[in-house]
Amino acid sequence: MRHTGRLRRWRGLTTALAALALIGAGVNGPAYAAPGDAAPAGGTTLAATPGCGKAPGLASGTHNIQSSGKNRSFILSVPANYDPNRQYRLIFGFHWWGGTANDVASGGSDGDVYAYYGLRRLADNSAIFVAPQGIGNGWANSGGEDVTFTDDMIRRIGDALCVDTAQVFSLGFSYGGAMSYSLACSRPTVFRAVAAIAAPGEISGCNGGTQPVAYMGIHGISDNIGAGRGMRDRFVRNNGCTPQNAPEPARGSLTHISTTYSGCRAGYPVVWAAFDGGHQQGPVDGCSGCESGARSWVKGEVWKFFTGETPPAPTTFRLRGEASGRCMDVEGANSATGSPMIIWDCHANANQQFSQNGQTLRVLGKCLDVPENATAGTRARIWDCTGGTNQNWTFNTNGTISNVRTGLCLDVNGAATANGSTVIVWTCHTGANQRWAKA
Repeated sequence: MRHTGRLRRWRGLTTALAALALIGAGVNGPAYAAPGDAAPAGGTTLAATPGCGKAPGLASGTHNIQSSGKNRSFILSVPANYDPNRQYRLIFGFHWWGGTANDVASGGSDGDVYAYYGLRRLADNSAIFVAPQGIGNGWANSGGEDVTFTDDMIRRIGDALCVDTAQVFSLGFSYGGAMSYSLACSRPTVFRAVAAIAAPGEISGCNGGTQPVAYMGIHGISDNIGAGRGMRDRFVRNNGCTPQNAPEPARGSLTHISTTYSGCRAGYPVVWAAFDGGHQQGPVDGCSGCESGARSWVKGEVWKFFTGETPPAPTTFRLRGEASGRCMDVEGANSATGSPMIIWDCHANANQQFSQNGQTLRVLGKCLDVPENATAGTRARIWDCTGGTNQNWTFNTNGTISNVRTGLCLDVNGAATANGSTVIVWTCHTGANQRWAKA
């Protein structure tokens, strides 16, 4: 896909704020010019940020910065295989009212699969992520101080790391969505696209708000949806889209409808995703009131909107016990290290959603584990992934799952079948309480 554009340079804050103005015309690509498809015309290479071509000046972790005379902080996630000669997308994830930067960076109770609203896993080391910390756990943006804070973070990150100046994005839930919206209004030539999830209105302000920005609004029909529609319609106008009453799902349908507006200026799409639900950041289709970042459709649709890339199909599964018909479950959905495993009625929540990475089984951002010296009767648990063989498991052809270090099999203690029965390791015997199926 090729777009028209103009060369940008990163020369301190003034130039950074003037960067990224780009109007594209898509060819042989998606139905609209996805923000992530943007590139300069004629194969022109964008001017590199000062951080390109040199050893990284920032590492993953929490960083402090002075902004508007205040001590501010943000959590940074740099790709594991960072290459200083590659220009990376830069994606901001703003937390909700009462939330924290750590909630966004860690994925909360959903764990790593939902880190940075689920986009980090989908990025697969192709982007740098930022989780800023709001004053008083919010984004009041008094006197524009949170916009200035964002300017300062962009400048510092660009000075230290190699950033693709045409690929800067922001998303957030609730207050974080309002803050992302505020950036779309005030920094339209800096942010290539924003996504606002359940934003309750212009509570972080909208200084400017007259220029086009690629915009995605996501909102529950039972959650002051009028505010979301009004915010959307600003960019329907700014982007030159054809106005319409975008379809929305009926109450009780337990689904969502995404609408891509027609007629928008090339490179400035507007997408509206309405769902049957309330004030949620991770709604799950087909599940009344369910909220799970790990299972939600939201992260995939935002990633596709930002990048034009279709996210990989989900690879999570549940482990259903043959004897009980119930699923292996992290007790209480507790993501803390050492939380024990039980069986429970099968459901769609993250504490039953496993993924397989090599021989490890991962859930809630942790690895299924037994102590290295485990003996028959030891409870299975979750633990920080260490690479040890006590966290490696073998799926055997007889339906059992054995631990590589101990040779013991996952077992429901005492062949119990009731909710809450404990999962242990035991001498392998192939009984029904040791047989598991991916579901």
